[in-house]
Amino acid sequence: MAVTLEQAQRVGCVCLKALLRFAFMVANNLVAIPSYVLYLIMLQPLRVLDSQSFWYIEGVLFKWLLAMVASWGWWAGYTVVEWGDDVNAVSEDEAMVLVNHQATGDVCTLMMCLQDKGTVVRQMMWLMDHIFKYTNFGIVSLIHGDFFIRQGRAHRDQQLVLLKEHLEKYYRSRNRKWIVLFPEGGFLRKRRETSQAFAKKNNLPFLKHVTLPRLGATQVILETLVAPQENGTPAGGGAVIRESKSKGLQWVIDATIAYPKGEPLDIQTWILGYRQPTVTHVHYRVYPVKDVPAEPEALTHWLYQRFIEKEDLLTHFYETGAFPPPQGQTKAISREMTLSNLWLVGIQSFAFLSGGMWYCIFQYFYHCLF
Repeated sequence: MAVTLEQAQRVGCVCLKALLRFAFMVANNLVAIPSYVLYLIMLQPLRVLDSQSFWYIEGVLFKWLLAMVASWGWWAGYTVVEWGDDVNAVSEDEAMVLVNHQATGDVCTLMMCLQDKGTVVRQMMWLMDHIFKYTNFGIVSLIHGDFFIRQGRAHRDQQLVLLKEHLEKYYRSRNRKWIVLFPEGGFLRKRRETSQAFAKKNNLPFLKHVTLPRLGATQVILETLVAPQENGTPAGGGAVIRESKSKGLQWVIDATIAYPKGEPLDIQTWILGYRQPTVTHVHYRVYPVKDVPAEPEALTHWLYQRFIEKEDLLTHFYETGAFPPPQGQTKAISREMTLSNLWLVGIQSFAFLSGGMWYCIFQYFYHCLF
């Protein structure tokens, strides 16, 4: 089949746009990430004198970095529509966020849709695969205090011990509020077949749009971060985890990400922007932590039920293009989240100005020394 001139021009435009976007992303990383690191090096005396103020500033810089990533998708026309519970109501409380995992674009989507949720982004902690430690953003996540978890049965017990130690050391000392994890333990396309085989063997529901979650990290987070009961004894055993007036994890947010036609965005698409403008849909359901059972078998069942509900939500979405209404209501209400282009331009400008400033400083000292 012959390629028409119009088709060739269209392909050429897409390739040129992708090349320019890639160049911008590289430049963005080259100025923003070193600037983040250098600012925090310069602020080390403040960390000693007033650690709370230091981690506040670090959180603001961290939020701006994630906003830069969000801007790559936003300016390509990749937007987000939100459904279900309004999580702004719990943005100042401690919460665990359970997310289904389809592709690398899931993380970018969360970076975008959480930008307008108050202080959430600057006070959040991520649990992510250890491979991300070796990406361009790895140094940022290491400084911020995210946890890199190594997958696989051989590492599982050790990783859970390390996670508990990490939470005890960094979560409260750095004033973290939300902790985000992907309980499926991998991408849908990689885990689906194994999950379905496990479900068949154990007489569990057959899932196509999600996989059965793993318990380990969720259980450790609940055991470590939920406040003790009012009588002073820790929640545990066969009891139900209870809310406390003291500081502690108060909510579990079940977030379900859905892409049109079940075609997820990946990080390459997010950066290069070669896909047509796409609306990603995110559904939230918020559970009080007091409703979450603590005993492992009951918690496993509770967690499985959340992902069975996700399966139902996604099935409805792929059939109708919308999430179903909440129980007892006749219509589901969606909310289009927005980002300010002026704010994004301001953050990008600050990054490039900072990069120029640090370059001039290094040039000055280089000439003074040599």
